[in-house]
Amino acid sequence: MLSRRIFRELTDSLLLGPRFQSACARCASLQCAPANPLRRGRRPSAPQLRAASSSSSTRWKSRQGNDHFAKEAKVQGLKSRAAFKLLEINEKYKLFKPGQTVVDLGYAPGSWSQVAADRTSPNGRVVGIDIIPAQPPRGVSTIQGNFLSPAVQAEVRAYVQDPGLGRPRRRAISTSDEAEEHSVTEDELDEMERGYIDLERHAHLDGAENGAESAEEGGKERKLSRKQRDEQQGRVVDVVLSDMSAPWEQTTGFYKRSLSDPYYRMMNTSGVAFRDHAGSMDLCMAALTFGFDTLRTGGHFVCKFYQGAEEKALEKRLKRLFRKVHREKPESSRSESKEAYFVALRRNETSSKEDVFQD
Repeated sequence: MLSRRIFRELTDSLLLGPRFQSACARCASLQCAPANPLRRGRRPSAPQLRAASSSSSTRWKSRQGNDHFAKEAKVQGLKSRAAFKLLEINEKYKLFKPGQTVVDLGYAPGSWSQVAADRTSPNGRVVGIDIIPAQPPRGVSTIQGNFLSPAVQAEVRAYVQDPGLGRPRRRAISTSDEAEEHSVTEDELDEMERGYIDLERHAHLDGAENGAESAEEGGKERKLSRKQRDEQQGRVVDVVLSDMSAPWEQTTGFYKRSLSDPYYRMMNTSGVAFRDHAGSMDLCMAALTFGFDTLRTGGHFVCKFYQGAEEKALEKRLKRLFRKVHREKPESSRSESKEAYFVALRRNETSSKEDVFQD
């Protein structure tokens, strides 16, 4: 059996003769010959080359694509997979309560601040500090600057000592349209709606407190509460979080103005174990010094570190300032990573700076 193509060629050659074959050969040569760009006035262009990605970038993309926590973070709308580390720590140690003040050191891209803002609502406040410009999560106040700078630390202290800054404002409610622009807040509305029995009970308790105060000896001053003693010393923060790492030096991308993707400067590790460990110890010490100055009695402290020889000295300092100190390696932390976390619970009131930071 002959194929249709061969049968057609044999038929054409027999019926039309050699003239048809030569004409077909010339047409085929014209169609198959490459067009000369110079003849038509075109400039020859260089071949399109595809930029090859580095092996480390390829490994990172492959690892992120197969990572369960990275996928889950995207599904839940979290800034990064690191949120699950703090969620696991909080589930175990109950760090957060509604209404607390939380300071997140090295907050970019903002996943820890997201968790803290969610767990301290309503009426809580979260303040994030980072040298990298990044879009803050909803409900989080941020300060961009180098945390190791004394000026930036002073600005953070001044910010958190104002109890009104960083908290969600309660919406004013108008009592009626004819009230001549008079409006009351939700707190005042709650006060107006309180029953007669509640008012009598509070009046009785206020009278009892006044009687107890008047019964004190005139020469003795009333003792300050623990909260008042903390506020006098500027200790108003309930939880200090530190997930800081030294960022890469910026060499490109100065033209970018977007705050939504700070990853190109976020450092994981340098590949030199001692350098990573020493750098993390310096940042943990800076965070601990800040925590000593600002954490109220009973406050908590969480910091990331890279394991090495100096971690024992840091743990000793933490145990002098807090009642309980734990080491944590969350499940969401990659097994090949050297990172770990110190979780220090319930700050002591009487620990002095000299005792905590002595060698």
